[in-house]
Amino acid sequence: MYEYQKTNGFFAQIADGIKELGARELSELGAEAISPEYSGIHFSADKATLYRVNYATRLASKILAPLISFNCRSTDQLYKRAKQINWADFISVEKTFAVFGNVSNSQINNSHYASLCLKDAIVDSFREITGKRPDIDPKTPDVWLNLYIRKDKATISLDTSGGSLHRRGYRKDALAAPMQETVAAAIIRYAEWNGAVPLYDPMCGSGTLLCEALMHYCRIPSGIYRKHFGFEYLPDYDRSVWTMVKKGLDRQIRELPDELISGSDLSPKAVEISRINCRSLQYGDKIRLQVLDFRESEGLKNGVIITNPPYGIRMGKKAELELLYKSLGDFLKKKCTGSTAYIYFGEREFIKKLGLRATWKKPLKTGGLDGRLVKYELF
Repeated sequence: MYEYQKTNGFFAQIADGIKELGARELSELGAEAISPEYSGIHFSADKATLYRVNYATRLASKILAPLISFNCRSTDQLYKRAKQINWADFISVEKTFAVFGNVSNSQINNSHYASLCLKDAIVDSFREITGKRPDIDPKTPDVWLNLYIRKDKATISLDTSGGSLHRRGYRKDALAAPMQETVAAAIIRYAEWNGAVPLYDPMCGSGTLLCEALMHYCRIPSGIYRKHFGFEYLPDYDRSVWTMVKKGLDRQIRELPDELISGSDLSPKAVEISRINCRSLQYGDKIRLQVLDFRESEGLKNGVIITNPPYGIRMGKKAELELLYKSLGDFLKKKCTGSTAYIYFGEREFIKKLGLRATWKKPLKTGGLDGRLVKYELF
């Protein structure tokens, strides 16, 4: 038996800034024994819950099933222990695989070399038993394997997601530095928006926030466009349980009312990309989009404004940006009374340029940026 089978224990990789939200989401999806840890959350789950978490989580990037854990101070130890696994339980010679390694605070100090060592052990064990070997595909393998070594303790896991879950499948095109889907989902969740009032993004860019808002309201599972999941390669995979879980979640999908979600952007290209991305989702044609400078917009009273304004990485001159943020503050103050705004600042220095008093600020890291999500009550 493998470790996950003995313990029903799994590990969700979740960004540090959204771990608290992630723990709550895992609980809602039926996970138990939830325990946040370095770089993610340990939890326990039966088969149905494991499949449900993979299909419906909006915040986790990967769900790992640990196969074996062991003390590991050298690549020799790693190779020997890895060769003891019956890899034919997970991979056949016709399928491809890849190993993704992460090493810290250990005698083995090179992630790439550690991954190569595990890969060699897998290939050699196949060659010895069958005379053939499965191929490596580092980009789109059938089977994704994870090697994690921290403080000389190694865990080899199968990635039950089969690649990062932030790739939802609706993003057909993007502008420079688009917001990651898991971060956008976290922002929608922090806003506690439930569709009782309209939602508007005045600087919608590629439309990621709009798409995540739609999926949230319509209860569209985040993995609805995924062709395969890694859990299908577990030796105890149960197709009938997966079919039941999928049907149950798909039945909960509901329609998006007209005019509930809208977005605009100064850039015609951004609006066109947003339109393509939104329309690749069910009910996405009901999101109202227009080419518009928010400074000329009527605004939104008694609603929710969620936006990710441009910052250094995406835009040029600082003076222009400072002016933009000041204009955004004026727009919110004058044209959005009775609304609540949630603004994501990729660079914190611009918070003071808005000229509004914040209700709260939450750290939210994305793509190497230490950003802040700030809530404003607009009276």
